[in-house]
Amino acid sequence: MSGDTVSVIRPRTHEEAAVAVRACGVRGAVARGGPDRALGDAARNAGGAVLDMTGLDRVHVVDAAEGVVLCDAGLGLHRLAELLLPLGWLVPAFPAARHVTVGGAIGADLHGFAQDAAGSFSRHVVALELLTADGEVRAVRPDSELFGATAGGLGLTGVILTATIRLLPVETAYLTVGTERAAGLDDLLARLTAPDTGRPHGYAAARIDLTARGAAAGRAVLTRAGHAPRDALRGAVPRARRHPLSPRSLQLLPPVRQLGSLVPAGIRYPTTPRAHPGRLRHLSAFRHPLDTVSLGGRCYGRLGRVCYQFALGHGQEEALHRIVRRVADRRCPSARAVLQRLGAGGPGWLSGAVPGWSLTLDLPVALTGLAALLDGLDEEVAAAGGRVGLARDSRLRPDLLTAMYPRTADFRALRARLDPRGVFASDLARRLAL
Repeated sequence: MSGDTVSVIRPRTHEEAAVAVRACGVRGAVARGGPDRALGDAARNAGGAVLDMTGLDRVHVVDAAEGVVLCDAGLGLHRLAELLLPLGWLVPAFPAARHVTVGGAIGADLHGFAQDAAGSFSRHVVALELLTADGEVRAVRPDSELFGATAGGLGLTGVILTATIRLLPVETAYLTVGTERAAGLDDLLARLTAPDTGRPHGYAAARIDLTARGAAAGRAVLTRAGHAPRDALRGAVPRARRHPLSPRSLQLLPPVRQLGSLVPAGIRYPTTPRAHPGRLRHLSAFRHPLDTVSLGGRCYGRLGRVCYQFALGHGQEEALHRIVRRVADRRCPSARAVLQRLGAGGPGWLSGAVPGWSLTLDLPVALTGLAALLDGLDEEVAAAGGRVGLARDSRLRPDLLTAMYPRTADFRALRARLDPRGVFASDLARRLAL
């Protein structure tokens, strides 16, 4: 095996996964959740092996009384939701794309729209089974070093085989969704910081209008949502669709006209009401907006996009202002500029979330001077004690990694002890010397 050739292996049992790891060759192996949709290079391994874990997709145990599920790591979160919803449960931390698997959500320690309240995905993992480089399957608990390295560790400590996850109780398959306008970044931060009473498991995200500059820089449409109780469906949802916990509502994609959250904020802001108190929306329409339509060619041109995500801690709002102004001054045609408030940080040593703020940008690859712009943003984020999210990164300089992630040295030392031959490898690991 040489060059950029990749061997894709799809194990269907734990034994097949162990055989694949032992036979992976000098370029090593990395696990991923199915077809390569990754925006970065964490699940890519040029010249080596990639384990497609979607053949391991069973649910082993659901404790409907306690709200706990034991399942395979290759199970997609959307499929897991379909199985759990009729029982009155959901996974607390849902990302915006349905194709993410349980193992991928742990390996990236992803956060969803409710990170402020729920935290990142790994905070809800009670235990996991990990296939390590020596062929051993280890039971890993949240209070261990190995869990800290694996949560957000991007598959570099081993192959996650199963996970036990604590769940969130829900009454219906609907959310009550409200929108409001923020006139600028200060106004937006104040609104995101204000308590959102009445929604104990609240979701909140803001679409920033990157066409606005000056005093209006950072103006945005803020969306808040909470799980709708059973009583809210009466008179608001047609009887044929009213079954409060029907998984069918998760299987059907909504028509494009319902997906206002995908329309660039610069187009929507002037026509969005100053405040909309709330309407019922399907979980699928709200929680998975990135899977319904493709904006790549239409908004970013033939070369596509680069996803840039970073987090800054509380007290670094001025740095956030500078970054937003810097991007807005470039008149970047981004259809996605999403700001969220982050709560408790993730448990992983390389988890990208810190208590504070997260901004996600999709920028066109063809943008003149894009590399220099992003390098400058990296330095700004590092100087403010922030972190660039590694799960979506493909270009961060290795000299900035330690400044952003203080436990990088611990991660490398554990990797050296656990995997001295470098069995687990990826393009990201080689680029950042992890």
